[in-house]
Amino acid sequence: MTEITIATWNVNSIKARLPVVERWLREAAPDVVLLQELKTVDEGFPRTEIEDLGYNIALHGQKTYNGVAILSRFPLDDISRGLDNDASDEQARFIEGVVCLPHAAVRVASVYVPNGEAPDSEKFAYKMRFFERLYRKMQSWQGLDEAIVLGGDYNVAPEEMDIYDPKRWDGQVCFHPAERQHFRALKNMGFVDAYREARPTEHAYSWWDYRGGAYEQGKGLRIDHLLLNPQATDMMQDTWIDSGNRAWEKPSDHAPVVGKFKIG
Repeated sequence: MTEITIATWNVNSIKARLPVVERWLREAAPDVVLLQELKTVDEGFPRTEIEDLGYNIALHGQKTYNGVAILSRFPLDDISRGLDNDASDEQARFIEGVVCLPHAAVRVASVYVPNGEAPDSEKFAYKMRFFERLYRKMQSWQGLDEAIVLGGDYNVAPEEMDIYDPKRWDGQVCFHPAERQHFRALKNMGFVDAYREARPTEHAYSWWDYRGGAYEQGKGLRIDHLLLNPQATDMMQDTWIDSGNRAWEKPSDHAPVVGKFKIG
């Protein structure tokens, strides 16, 4: 058995947040990190700095917006970029690969679900279509006999306990009934929300607005998740939100969500 940690983190610009990312990688020393919102093309990613910390890198970047990545202390194989073959969708929001451990392997994916802007907008309609495409991707994994960890910024707080003021947020993006229904559909395929599985009654958040002292006042949302298939769920030891770095200088507005697994 190999004990590893797998984290998901929306860094909100890898270039702007590089000192924070480097410090967290050194201090937390996660084995695999699923990044979102890189906001750079592949050529602009700080590859040397991250490789110097001991990580292999798989990228799916985009200029100015979006962008996802996989960092791994173990070799990466079978890298795939994009949800499907929709050539009309130029947004870099999904990457998957296989982490090759000494005597086992785990399939991981990093997903950045659109925010949606407003329920009556085209961006929200795109978010709904994106969820449908993500569902089909996850369906394609159903026959695979391997542990699968799908981490990312889903831009959905699943339950009232995942948001500081559910009455105020009800019907808005990140807490809209249609979004929450799509998230439940992903779970109904047999995928488990790792944090809620490990901590069924704990109120904790992974995102806080930069404005109005939201972090200091505890006004957050839990919108970053690790979804696990049954094999990965059986191997999970614990999951937590590493929110301390949100108080560092020039942080991301998101905190890493970290899962601990024994894989073999």
